[in-house]
Amino acid sequence: MINDLSAVININRYSLNDASFIHHCKTKLGTDGALVLPGFLTQNAIDSIKEEGLKQKHLAYYTDNKHNIYLSDSDPGFYKDHPRNRVVSSSKGCITTDQIPDSSALKTIYDSPEFRQFMSKILEEKNLYEYADNLSSINLNYADEGQELGWHFDNSSFAITLLIQEPELGGVFEYVKNVRNADAGEMNFDESGKVLDGNAKVETLDISAGDLVLFRGRNSMHRVTPVMGDITRILVVLAYNSEPGISLSESARMTFFGRLG
Repeated sequence: MINDLSAVININRYSLNDASFIHHCKTKLGTDGALVLPGFLTQNAIDSIKEEGLKQKHLAYYTDNKHNIYLSDSDPGFYKDHPRNRVVSSSKGCITTDQIPDSSALKTIYDSPEFRQFMSKILEEKNLYEYADNLSSINLNYADEGQELGWHFDNSSFAITLLIQEPELGGVFEYVKNVRNADAGEMNFDESGKVLDGNAKVETLDISAGDLVLFRGRNSMHRVTPVMGDITRILVVLAYNSEPGISLSESARMTFFGRLG
């Protein structure tokens, strides 16, 4: 059982209350749309989360979805192969918050007021709240050989992830910054098409086990390339809301978790 935040996070390397460090992180995220904090987790935390994850893997709900980059229904106003409607594939396994032990280091970090305040300041959110449903706050995702996340935009304004186990090959996070401006309704289909066709300049995040990643994916297209080899890629998603009492939609819960609760 790891219930002390200092046993989970490398506090000596990352001071969660250091104003200058927080400012640096906020500036980096604002400029690049992505922030990687290498070695954020202690080795003991990585080992315990990986052990839990492998032990619980048989409980994972696996999905193999075909979707467009907007994760929405197709638009009959555009032709089938238009970037608005082009279909890509995503496949993964997932265990949900209620399947993660209360003694897990993941719950220690997720529930920590200090960690939430640290994230809030970097993300410029007044507060961060857990999901109201019992599935969506902490997700442990598995990608075995051949599984991937296709190109897409996120519906949420930010994502917080922790890589727990790297695959032998593949499983690379790729992205193209500021492809669209969703709030202004500027979809930039031309650039989206270039990304889908492999004709755009793609950036990658160099991520190792124990690294924390903050990513703004609402306007930046991104994907995870197919995993290769026998080692499962294990990634944790720490999901928060800027308002209390919000549940993930029932349709999304059925799609990603196969159940409502």
